[in-house]
Amino acid sequence: MNERAEPDLLETALSFRDGDGEVNAAFVANVAALIARKDHDSLAALVEDLHEADLGGLLEAMDTEDRPLFIEILGKDFDFTALTEVDDAVREEILDELEPETVAEGVRDLDSDDAVYILEDMDEADKAEILDKLPATERIALQKSLDYPEETAGRRMQTEVIAVPLFWTVGQTIDFMRDTQDLPETFYEIYVVDPAHRFVGAVALDKLLRTKRQAKMSVLADPERRTVDASDELTDVAQMFKRYNFVSAPVLDDARRLVGVMTIDDVVDILDEEADEEIKALGGVKGDEELSDSVPAIARSRFQWLFINLVTAFFAATVMKLFEGSLEKMVALAVLAPVVASQGGNAATQTMTVAVRALATGELGNWNMSRFITRELLVSFINGAAFALITGAVAALWFSSAGLGVVIGLAIITNLFAAAVAGASIPIILDKLGIDPAVSSGTFVTTVTDVVGFFAFLGIATLWFRL
Repeated sequence: MNERAEPDLLETALSFRDGDGEVNAAFVANVAALIARKDHDSLAALVEDLHEADLGGLLEAMDTEDRPLFIEILGKDFDFTALTEVDDAVREEILDELEPETVAEGVRDLDSDDAVYILEDMDEADKAEILDKLPATERIALQKSLDYPEETAGRRMQTEVIAVPLFWTVGQTIDFMRDTQDLPETFYEIYVVDPAHRFVGAVALDKLLRTKRQAKMSVLADPERRTVDASDELTDVAQMFKRYNFVSAPVLDDARRLVGVMTIDDVVDILDEEADEEIKALGGVKGDEELSDSVPAIARSRFQWLFINLVTAFFAATVMKLFEGSLEKMVALAVLAPVVASQGGNAATQTMTVAVRALATGELGNWNMSRFITRELLVSFINGAAFALITGAVAALWFSSAGLGVVIGLAIITNLFAAAVAGASIPIILDKLGIDPAVSSGTFVTTVTDVVGFFAFLGIATLWFRL
């Protein structure tokens, strides 16, 4: 029965993604059946047309034990670029199971930036073993990139570039590209260098093809072309690409020698990783947490910020304790106090999110900081007044007390003002201190709005009712 089911399944599941773009479970089942049979030819035919991103998606959808078997069965027909498209945890699990010879053979066919991306998180011993199995020229190039600090252009750049000498003509350059087999898979510019391999200028491909063959590359090269230093932070590189609409940019070392190129596909990945980390950090989640991570690992990573939140929550509880007598005399205060704190917390989160994102993208600086804070304060007054009327009316009708409506209205205005101040200023202060505002702002802002909210509401109530 099972033997008959397998061929039927192989005939019906031909598309990796369904009409909604979701992974086709039948396709994954096909792959699992072929892995069990170790059918290389059928497996290679089934996945040969998959894009590297879809091949990565297939790896993530497969059972853990099938992933290394899938790669080993395919052998040279497996595109190792797919390992750059999977979660870090999945990639590490796969690499741990593969033989060093298999990994070395796979990374040989990759662009240097993809090879470095795969190797950089491996244990030093395993990394060294794989590098030792590569030809000397490839090993030296990869090791040079790996020697640059993480999160720098030197680590992420592609070392394969087309560089030609000053004295070459357009015709010589074109003939060189036609006759040379080992060119980068994708490129947008030709770089001109002097005898010491120092960068002279760049020539865009469209400009090259529109120029007569006898023209000198030294004349054609743009010496004002913006460049990237190998030591530049990746976030700075990404902002430069976004600001100037670059597709690629040459990477230079301290001596202005051409050492590589940054391309738009790498920059898109950088921006995506940065946005992903910021969103997670705002929720107190580590930026490298993945869906494939284990339960114990996730629990450990989240415990720290939950503990800090618990400690700060006791500050708010202490404020409540100060007004213990008022709360005993008027139960309505205990019922309504969370409303004030909640509104302040939500308003502060809105302001904080805008501030953190603006700081990360470079949109918020000294030139517009006061205008941003002023804007947020004005917004807080408008929304504070509106919600003071709404909340005050509801509280007055609910508890049949006009005075209670006035008290909670004043508290709402006070706490939304505090929320604007905290939400705008705390990320800026942390950024000035060199602390990532995305990671730390939330805890401090929430503490401010809780403490101010409870203190304002209970304090005003105590004075108003003389409790």
